[in-house]
Amino acid sequence: MKDIILRIIGNQIRGLEGKAEGEDSMEFITEGRFVRKGDALYLIYEESELSGIEGCTTSLKVSGGKVRMKRYGEEGGIQTAMEFEKGQKFTGLYETPFGSIELEVLTNEIDNRLEPGGTGTLGIDCSVSLKGLTESRNLLKFEIM
Repeated sequence: MKDIILRIIGNQIRGLEGKAEGEDSMEFITEGRFVRKGDALYLIYEESELSGIEGCTTSLKVSGGKVRMKRYGEEGGIQTAMEFEKGQKFTGLYETPFGSIELEVLTNEIDNRLEPGGTGTLGIDCSVSLKGLTESRNLLKFEIM
């Protein structure tokens, strides 16, 4: 395990493709941990108030061309898992302190430039649909500083 400083950049374009209804961006820097287990690399960090899910821990498992994101937090009872693999659709539940929402994620691209020594970047480009509430394209970048 290696302690790291992680820069996280998120861009969300709301609306259906070709009919963007708005764009939101966020960026924050946090302390985290980098772990290597066999062929898998893990980025683990605590969410902040800026992300809207303060008190949650996020774990990213990167293995081959797949990324599995798990979020969990005891205070809000949040338990969420998502999988990203280029061209694949993931369906599941997105748990929030206010209840569960059906989630559908289509991964457009994964750019894995993480190094086993604990350096590099990870990019995820995906389209997200929250059951009848909103559709968006999300661009996430995780950079070990």
